[in-house]
Amino acid sequence: MLNFAIQTAREAGRILAERFGRALQITNKSELDLVTESDLASERLIIDRIKTYHPRHAILAEESGASATADRDVQSEWRWIIDPLDGTTNYAHGYPCFCISIGLEHKGRMELGVIYDPLRDELFTAERGAGASLNGRRIQVSERNNLASALLCTGFPYDVRERSEFARHFANFIMNAQGVRRDGAAALDLAYVACGRFDGFWEEGLKPWDVAAGMLMVEEAGGRVSNYAGEALNIYQPPILASNGLLHEEMMRVLSV
Repeated sequence: MLNFAIQTAREAGRILAERFGRALQITNKSELDLVTESDLASERLIIDRIKTYHPRHAILAEESGASATADRDVQSEWRWIIDPLDGTTNYAHGYPCFCISIGLEHKGRMELGVIYDPLRDELFTAERGAGASLNGRRIQVSERNNLASALLCTGFPYDVRERSEFARHFANFIMNAQGVRRDGAAALDLAYVACGRFDGFWEEGLKPWDVAAGMLMVEEAGGRVSNYAGEALNIYQPPILASNGLLHEEMMRVLSV
């Protein structure tokens, strides 16, 4: 199924890459949350492939929500969790930072994840118990153990204007870390933590499709993923804290202030 997810992500990536930079039909799901025709085309392709090759699997997708198996009388233990275009606002503005995220959950536990950046042709993969890779080469989290020398990343939730605690956390990390970045694609941020480009990541208000593949990737690359209190992450209940493991406790202390 990992090979199936890889092939599906690459095919969806071709759709996004071909349309990138062109005039797009854009609609608003909310004041700050966009959806483009490319989101919808990518999602249709992914869902159609899953229904064709794995008709007894359930699906949770960003734009179309949850769908049952082809046989609605069958309760599947498998569920694909997909974001057909993570970084839609970037994509709509021609900013080249976006990806496709595909995760597979079995009995409530993530088993595989694929995150694909079609412009850089970077394919991040993870399979439970088998590690994480970038374009076929094993990856691991960074070894930085001091927050003062760490490069962190975060994202701004769509309701950021209503979250006073976010501004406080952001300011505290700016004052305590070497640098903080905000690229606007949470799945890609998690992949970057997994391969050591970032040392840690935190964000509030994310959805399951934003983190499903990436959380497994960080864990399989040797990192740690939790909520802000250090408890096991439930992908259906944000917030998320992900790190190389060495910085986790220090980041939790900053988030508790």
